[in-house]
Amino acid sequence: MVRPATPLVSSLLAIALMLGGAATGASAADRKDPMAEWKGRMTGLDTRIKAAQSEAEQHGLQAQMDQLLQACAQARGCDIAQLLPIYRAASVARRGAVNDDNDGTDDDGPDEMIDIAGEKTPEQATADKLLDERNRHFMDMVKMNPAVQAGIRRWLTDMRPSLMNSYENFQYLKSGMLPAFQRRGLSEALLFGIIAKESNGKVHVGSRVGAVGPLQFMPATGRRFGLGQDGSGFDTRYDPRMSAEAAAEYFSERYAELNNNIELSLAAYNGGEGRALRVYQSTGGRSFWDADVYSQFPAETRDYVPMVIAAAWLYLHPREYGVRFPRVSDRPAQIKLEKPTTFNEMTICMGNARGTDGYLRALRNMNPRYSPDTWLSAGTVLNATTAMSRAYSWNCTSGRRAELAHELTIANASSAIVRIGPLEPAQSSAASAQLGESGLDATAQDPAARVQPVAAPKPAPPKPVAKAEPKKEKPKKVKMYRVARGDTLGRIADKHDCELKALAKANGLRAPGYIVKPGSSIKLEGCGS
Repeated sequence: MVRPATPLVSSLLAIALMLGGAATGASAADRKDPMAEWKGRMTGLDTRIKAAQSEAEQHGLQAQMDQLLQACAQARGCDIAQLLPIYRAASVARRGAVNDDNDGTDDDGPDEMIDIAGEKTPEQATADKLLDERNRHFMDMVKMNPAVQAGIRRWLTDMRPSLMNSYENFQYLKSGMLPAFQRRGLSEALLFGIIAKESNGKVHVGSRVGAVGPLQFMPATGRRFGLGQDGSGFDTRYDPRMSAEAAAEYFSERYAELNNNIELSLAAYNGGEGRALRVYQSTGGRSFWDADVYSQFPAETRDYVPMVIAAAWLYLHPREYGVRFPRVSDRPAQIKLEKPTTFNEMTICMGNARGTDGYLRALRNMNPRYSPDTWLSAGTVLNATTAMSRAYSWNCTSGRRAELAHELTIANASSAIVRIGPLEPAQSSAASAQLGESGLDATAQDPAARVQPVAAPKPAPPKPVAKAEPKKEKPKKVKMYRVARGDTLGRIADKHDCELKALAKANGLRAPGYIVKPGSSIKLEGCGS
């Protein structure tokens, strides 16, 4: 169905025509290429930005570029993907001119996400959906409902730090993990949502039940998809690239048997593929949100599915919810070590970009075989980004910061303890004389008071010592939590790092509701904090 142009589209097209300048003089070749005029306008603005004499002038021209992209997004036949390379190059040039420093870090603050579609356009016209068919498919398939909205609320309140950390970690992992998902037509947002919920983008985490790595593969499932011990002592479930390949293959299988249903595929990933398939077949392929389907999954899975979708939704719509993700340079590069070092030492000398926590997590995530204090020999090649490579070259190979980082790395706290040996004989006599003069040693003042030495009696044979009864450890006191208005058991479990089933069992709560009343107190049994 062809829809008529809206007033907004007409006005944006008018702006685009004004920005175009001498469009009437287009050549015959240009007229054959419907994109030639659009690219000509964008290139003209790019040239003017590079020649601008002030930051204010650059900002004004950048705003015109934004308007041109919005017009293209609304115009039939305009392929916005062809304009983006020019737009991005101009943005990089403008940032480089304004923030040209030599500290080796990307230090110009968080990116503003450009709303290419404009604020009056339908939800389907977001920037990411226009640019990526996979994300568009994801948005078309998932259902926004109160459960997902509740998940978004949690990510934006007490779980906001986890969301921001997940985003930063994901940017460093993306170049190695995303290709596997893209080859199978899976969404980047879906990958981010799974990582945010499973591990917060921390490669080396593990669960109580034995799942490990950024995507939390269980041992048996990992082996099925080629993950596990590689013979060198390393478990490849921790390898981001390999675990992404396995996860992409896993989701391709689930999509094929569950009629491309994202929610049911996520339920299978968390709650077991056998259960998901049985539920799907027994209910005639109904939606995950159907009461008969929903009730057959455990509470953990019913919480997991909307939380993954909520994180993915925020990844695609940050500005709509007031989210400013940190700007992370994610262009892949390598670092060849010029001298022996550790990740700890590199983290100290490399510093950090503004708004980020430094590079230790990124170094570990991108090089999962090494621990932070492992000494790496000169010549070792590490995976990194261009920003990390610059920071290492400028700050870690020589100079005062490199020296300080090394001093801190080899510092041994025990060497701060001073140990004084026994006093010399002369010092001992002098000390005794001083004690006698002060009246503290009576034998030094009165010879009669001195006791004559006598032969020491032979020591009696040692008596057998009865074994002490082992001390009984006092039972640990279980912490209590008072339920606040709006709390659910799942939310409490997330907040205090609890296993949901154990928490429910300790408090006598039954599935599927796990109802908790505001003002009541529950035991935080089996919780991490």
